[in-house]
Amino acid sequence: MSDYAGPQLQARYTNEIRPALQESLGLSSTMAVPKLEKIVLNMGLGAAVQNPKMIDQAVVDLGRISGQRPVIQKARKSIANFKLREGMPIGVSVTLRRDRMYEFLDRLISVALPRVRDFRGLPDRGFDGKGNYTMGVREQTIFPEIDLDNLEHVVGMSVTLVTTAVNDEQGRALLVQLGMPLRSTAKTA
Repeated sequence: MSDYAGPQLQARYTNEIRPALQESLGLSSTMAVPKLEKIVLNMGLGAAVQNPKMIDQAVVDLGRISGQRPVIQKARKSIANFKLREGMPIGVSVTLRRDRMYEFLDRLISVALPRVRDFRGLPDRGFDGKGNYTMGVREQTIFPEIDLDNLEHVVGMSVTLVTTAVNDEQGRALLVQLGMPLRSTAKTA
């Protein structure tokens, strides 16, 4: 029998964060407390139309970052101005759930984000109105899993945190409790 109890962040959510959120949000049931549902990582590679090797490199990089094989996304429509045909590969994505999701979020907060140059927190304007948060990463090199010696192209990616929150306030409260370094972009007079 294994002694593995799961990711530390998940245990902290269950034991500390969930009861604190239930009290602060005034919720009567623990099932109504917002939780993290999944994390979606997406690399859009428009330049892959001219250089198909970029897709292979993105699959390797995103696989190392997430610990799971990415899915290659193909173009849905042909666009003549961009020399894009329907069915051409133009991106890669991964959906993380359960243990891998919490392990990735822990690495993102504690290792990758502090490596961003001049980092002063994430803007809070990435919420979609339903409690989900999307942030952009300009370079995949902030993740220590990337081998800089074999890197051919620096590519950005988007990270979407999907929650069960019903509004942005609950989503923001959840992410702050989980340790996301959100800063307020509201203007003060």
